[in-house]
Amino acid sequence: MITAVVIDDEKLARDIVRSYLKAFPQIEIVGECANGFEGVKTISELQPDLIFLDVQMPKLTGFEMLELLDHIPVIIFSTAFDQYAIKAFEKSAADYLLKPYSQIRFNEAVEKALSKLDAQHVHGLKDIRQTREQYAETLDRVVVRVGHKIIIIPLDKIEYIEAQDDYVAIYSEGKKHLKQLTMKYLETSLPKDGFTRVHRSFIVNINQIDRLEAYSKDAFVAVLKNARTVPVSRSGYTLLKEVLHF
Repeated sequence: MITAVVIDDEKLARDIVRSYLKAFPQIEIVGECANGFEGVKTISELQPDLIFLDVQMPKLTGFEMLELLDHIPVIIFSTAFDQYAIKAFEKSAADYLLKPYSQIRFNEAVEKALSKLDAQHVHGLKDIRQTREQYAETLDRVVVRVGHKIIIIPLDKIEYIEAQDDYVAIYSEGKKHLKQLTMKYLETSLPKDGFTRVHRSFIVNINQIDRLEAYSKDAFVAVLKNARTVPVSRSGYTLLKEVLHF
């Protein structure tokens, strides 16, 4: 038996999936979730083979939810996005369903998912992150997982970000949070009027800067309002001068 979880904030959408799945007796729905927070908990506990995932949900989007998972099932996205925008999801999903969809279109998506399961092809976190980075959007927050807790960090609460091997360390309100993202993605996706890459390994929230100080002939440090210091390269200093108008 193939296990599945349905994650959608609309009950009608979940009911449609449940109804259409009657055509596939080999698939058992073991969980339904109305938001991404429930989705993370349910998938972590049940580790289903397949998930039907709405992209646009309040509080936590489908992509944000996937980034918090250790176990990534085969995915069928559902969304109200138009077909052009949805191309962003094709690399990390068995298929996508553009709402409203028919039983025939649903069956096609499920058959693709079954083929992937038969081939033991389960998408990993790397696929999800690479797809999101390829189609980078402007971030308005960062979501991290700490143990069993999901923490949403507003951008204005981020002090600075530091590259650490395959992760980034996000410093916010005196705490350090690790997340597996690239500096290149963050540099592209964070709003330019709020964040600047001041060093190969550091991005700083310019609203958190108190002052700049010379460290050596070609290097500087940004002293933040909480007295922490962030190294600033020569090119980073030039960027800050332009952004801060001094």
